[in-house]
Amino acid sequence: MSSGKIEKSLKPTSIEEIPEDFRLKAYHYDLPEELIAYYPSPKREESRLLVLHRQSKKIEHRKRFSEIVEYLRPGDLLVLNDTRVFPARLLGRKESGGRVEILLLRLPEAGKPVPALYRGKKLFPGYRVIFSERLSGRVLSKDPDGKIEILLEGPDDLLSALKEVGKVPLPPYIKRDPQAEDLFRYQTVYARKNGSVAAPTAGFHFSEALLAKLEAQGVRLAFITLHVGYGTFSPVKTPDIRDHRIHEEYVEIPEETVIAVEETKKHGRRVIAVGTTTVRALEWGALSGKLEPRSGWCDLYIYPGFEFRVISSMVTNFHLPGSSLLILVSAFAGRKLILSAYQEAIRRRYRFFSYGDAMFIL
Repeated sequence: MSSGKIEKSLKPTSIEEIPEDFRLKAYHYDLPEELIAYYPSPKREESRLLVLHRQSKKIEHRKRFSEIVEYLRPGDLLVLNDTRVFPARLLGRKESGGRVEILLLRLPEAGKPVPALYRGKKLFPGYRVIFSERLSGRVLSKDPDGKIEILLEGPDDLLSALKEVGKVPLPPYIKRDPQAEDLFRYQTVYARKNGSVAAPTAGFHFSEALLAKLEAQGVRLAFITLHVGYGTFSPVKTPDIRDHRIHEEYVEIPEETVIAVEETKKHGRRVIAVGTTTVRALEWGALSGKLEPRSGWCDLYIYPGFEFRVISSMVTNFHLPGSSLLILVSAFAGRKLILSAYQEAIRRRYRFFSYGDAMFIL
């Protein structure tokens, strides 16, 4: 299975006929609200680490993420997503004075409209929103769901204007305003290419010092780029998870990463994806049967039954109930094993979601 498509003739006619691994309600768990991490750990590598062994089903608990060095060997390849979150949240006013908040869904380019969400006073095509002396926007269209297309008007280098007035687009479940700390903590230390409205959060746990230590012990690093969209927070709503359609995200897989993966596998070492975004990018690049250098829009939806061709292990965070991300890690390690590990993490008071603790699936 390499996509979410299924033949209509094969679809069950009732919930009871849906195999359990494909039932949305099988991916729900109860999480105490106090375990949602609203702030990052004091230092990146000081998050806790749950180590999950797929074959033996053994679970280990480590006090600090930095202890991951004990599980990595010379010749292993860590593949990381080098996308960078841009300040996509804009506060402005309509010319009539009403306050509006805009969330850009893609990195804007001069002279090109960009999709966005908004909240505040009603917006209609033709309305102009003023963000600063240098930056304004004109609404071009609005769909029935309230999503708009807006044309930003400002300097040719729109990113410089966004950095002056924009804010970090924190996930919707972090119910607080962005703070100065978020400017660098809601970003990986290796972020290079602007384009994401949500961070590849599994990478938060790596500091520059930890990456240097891993390289010193013979672990290799390689990079892909996947610009994470706001759709990553969209819950799966279809009772049969196979009916869900995932959002598109832009991906780049460079040739040097493909070569590094090939060499790693040739020598019998592990390809370790840091984050679900990296998993999706690598497996999308290998849908032909072999990983290839590739760029374009990825809508690969990974659910149980998917054949993983590239990755051996995965570093990830703890994901929302009923989310496509929880479904992805369940496809890799098994739904029952993942949910069992989540229950153990809840019992031991791990911190969940973007700013929370980490899991290493071996």
